[in-house]
Amino acid sequence: MKRSGGKSHCPINFGLEAFGDPWSLLIVRDVVYSDKHTFNGFLASEEAIAPSVLAARLDGLVQAGVLHRSPDPADKRRVRYSLTERGLDLIPLLLEMAEWSAGVDPQTQAPPDWITYVKANKTEAIARVRETVSRGGSVFVGDDSVVAQLADESTNR
Repeated sequence: MKRSGGKSHCPINFGLEAFGDPWSLLIVRDVVYSDKHTFNGFLASEEAIAPSVLAARLDGLVQAGVLHRSPDPADKRRVRYSLTERGLDLIPLLLEMAEWSAGVDPQTQAPPDWITYVKANKTEAIARVRETVSRGGSVFVGDDSVVAQLADESTNR
């Protein structure tokens, strides 16, 4: 990741240089939480990112080593994005940010059961999300989502 000259080497500043706009973390969020991996999938998010901005952010995240770009196995004409190891390392940040935001935003859309689980089982939640996302899954979407795994475990108790 290129650093511009004259900036401080504060770790917060470094993070802001990498993710200094909301779109970059929202793209990572969409991979982690919503199983989105294609340009059109990201474009369909409710925040309504402009296509040109999305293209620029996807390129930036690939260049920063956060996302990997590859042909979509289902349709070789499309591109699929997945998190790299560096991208997977952002999962604790996303979980902390969601937990904090859910606690202060009275209109949060975060499922209370999910936030309670993350608060009570932080280390396990991070590991479970990381493993599921690295396999191509997500937190909320799909038969193998983290939420589906937790529901299966509670049913089998």
